[in-house]
Amino acid sequence: MLEIVFLGTGSGVPTKGRHPPSIWMRYGGDCMLFDCGEGTQRQLMKARLSFMKLKHIFITHWHADHWLGLIGLLQTMGLEGRTEPLFIHAPEAERFVSDILDLGYWGPRFRVIPKDVPYEGDDVAPVMKSKEYEILSIPVKHSVPAVAYAFKEKGAVNVDIKKAEKLYGLKQSPMVGKLKKEGKVTYKGKTIKLEDIAIVKKGVKAVYSGDTKPCRNMETISEGADLLIHEATFEEEKESRMHAGAKEAAQLARKAGVGELILTHFSRRYVDVSPLVDEARKIFPKTVAARDYMKVSLKRKAK
Repeated sequence: MLEIVFLGTGSGVPTKGRHPPSIWMRYGGDCMLFDCGEGTQRQLMKARLSFMKLKHIFITHWHADHWLGLIGLLQTMGLEGRTEPLFIHAPEAERFVSDILDLGYWGPRFRVIPKDVPYEGDDVAPVMKSKEYEILSIPVKHSVPAVAYAFKEKGAVNVDIKKAEKLYGLKQSPMVGKLKKEGKVTYKGKTIKLEDIAIVKKGVKAVYSGDTKPCRNMETISEGADLLIHEATFEEEKESRMHAGAKEAAQLARKAGVGELILTHFSRRYVDVSPLVDEARKIFPKTVAARDYMKVSLKRKAK
């Protein structure tokens, strides 16, 4: 199961109710952060989430509202005695992480490892992989090098043991493990194919846009996602702004065939964001507005 907590849902300037962008995700024992706006460590504390368990931080771009919280977070991790390495993934990560670590007299006593993420072109790129999931990225359209990220869980195939026993007399045994590994087995003179008795569960997919104008790349990485977390700084796009509006986010969600749209990164001008949600729902009904500390869970579903 993928757990998501919105720590900051505002944009460039924080408000009393919305902090700068930051999203926490946990899958199994892996905790990760997407963007790290000012005050993120305090938001983690208020949400009762351990920043010491973070292994990977993914920065969409180097505008201050998306990374400024790294300075305090790294310092506090050091003061708390962290020894585990921390990976920071971002466009031009080596350049900017190096600059951050040079601030002040002493850097952290643990390894901070920058990982550059491609920010040009139209290809979806693997950023990080584990046995159960992968993090993907794609360049997006903003005023500085920027990317969007996708969390993509691997699918699971299990044997319907009741069906296997009914059709072939196959009960739970090492033969079932062999069937899952090899795709087919011979049992009591019969060939059993995995696809004939399988329960297939599609892995979950969640996409985070960061800051971007509407672009084809966002549609590409969002295709078929269970959840799209998309910026909606304003109600609608304007040529002079390098941001999408709620209307454009909804149009993209519909084109990409996503399951649900969550709008975030709201301008401080909107004390009430319901007009943005209403505008988006005209195009994509399954739209909600993120709020600080909001929690979402995604689970695999059988086809």
